[in-house]
Parts: sequence; C-alpha cells; structure tokens
Amino acid sequence: MQLTPVEAWSFGATAAAAAVLVLLERRFPYNPEQGIFRPGFFTDFVWYNAIQSLVLGVLIGRLVAALDGLSGLSRLALVSGWPLPAQVGLFVVTHDLYIYGMHRLQHGVPFLWRFHEAHHSVPEVDWLSGVRSHPVEILVNQTIEFAPIVLLGAAPAVAPIKGAISAIWGMYIHSNVDVRTGPFQRLVNGPEMHRWHHATAPEARGRNFATKLAVWDWLFGTAYLPDRRLRKASAYGLGEEGFPNGYLAQVGHAFRRLKLEREAARAA
Repeated sequence: MQLTPVEAWSFGATAAAAAVLVLLERRFPYNPEQGIFRPGFFTDFVWYNAIQSLVLGVLIGRLVAALDGLSGLSRLALVSGWPLPAQVGLFVVTHDLYIYGMHRLQHGVPFLWRFHEAHHSVPEVDWLSGVRSHPVEILVNQTIEFAPIVLLGAAPAVAPIKGAISAIWGMYIHSNVDVRTGPFQRLVNGPEMHRWHHATAPEARGRNFATKLAVWDWLFGTAYLPDRRLRKASAYGLGEEGFPNGYLAQVGHAFRRLKLEREAARAA
C-alpha cells in the first residue's frame, strides 16, 4: 500500500521520536536500574505495537467508512474550510477531553476497568509501555478519535497528523525520562505526572488521568504531583494482583474475569 507524503511523515516522526526517547531514557533515566528490555517488552513491541495496531487500524478504518456511508455527514464538509492547524487543534483538544473523562470512568466502573487493566499491568513504565492496551479499549477510543475527523469533513492530512501526535505523546508520557517542566506541567502532560498514575502507591490512586493536556487534571481536581520521587522501577503495575504473560492470555483475561463475576452474581 502506497503511503501519502503526510502518512510517511507521520510514520517517520513517530519512529524518530521513539529513537530519541530510548536515547533519553539511557542518558537521563528516572529509574536508573530499569533496563531497555523489561519484562513483556517483546510482547508489547510485536503483538500490541505491530500486529494489534495493524489489524485494528484496518478494522477501525472500515468501521468509520461504514458510519460515513450510513450518515453521509462528511458531504457537509463542516470543518473543511478551516485552516489545517485549526482542524488539528479542534480534534486534539476535544478528543483529549473525551479521553480524560473515559479514563476516569475506566478506573471507576468495574466493567470498564477489566478492559483497561492490561494497560496498568506493565511492571516497569517506559516509552513502549503505553501501547499495551486491550483491543476492545483501542477499538472504542480510536473509533471515537477518528470518526469525527471523517464525519466532519476534515482535510485528509488531519488523521495522520493527529495519529502521530497521539502516538508520540503516548510514548513521551510513559517514558522513563527524568524531566521537569515546571509550570508547564499545569498545561501539558508529561512523565513526571503520568508515572504517578501508574504507581502502586495508595495516595496516587484515582489521580492524573490526563493524556496530552494536564489542565484537565488541575481543573477537575485529580492532579497529583508531589515533590518526592518514585525510587524503584518496581513501584508500578498492579501490585500483588496477578496478570498473565503473553498477548492472547492478556486479551482473554478481561473476558475470563467478566465470566467469573457473572457466575458469582448468579450464585449469590
């Protein structure tokens, strides 16, 4: 399949950002004892990052096209006359607010948590750990991410640009880089806040749900940015709760848990 120039740029920018973050993790690590090839690295890189992303990308593309075929909304070209930066900005901000709200629900609603749990199962947070997300979660969130771009008649370049921004920012906020952005952390999100979201520390639970714009956490009272540091790479993950190894086992784990809960409810 031939890539358009913007799609090629998107892919190249994402790959370059990954390489830069790997180098920064080696030079300025937050947790120095954490290595490159942590437990689950190859599962995340091959299955979640490559295979799952490719399959879901095709599926979501067809689903969005079907929605547009049924509704015909893209023919209205509601945002096509906007400048490209304004179009990108609209979808970055609105989807980021949606993700903040959905993320809070995923931590508060047991049914949704079952599909978000895989994302928190990574024992050491790094540039790659953000890709570990259950396919049901990705299917829902990325359909909601890209459907409005098509349905509102945005320029063809918006989707790959938005995709690159999401991918790069996801790698950045999970990276094992010791970065301090000072007052800017109240506006844009970074690893200094997001690694606390992945921490097992009780005081960090239910905090720091934002992805790109940290302003949502500060605005809605869920921000947590203490002066102290998370000293150990083992301070992340699900704590004592067990989680299987391997992609298929991890994907199936959500459905197994739901089945057990339904059986327990019927027996009660």
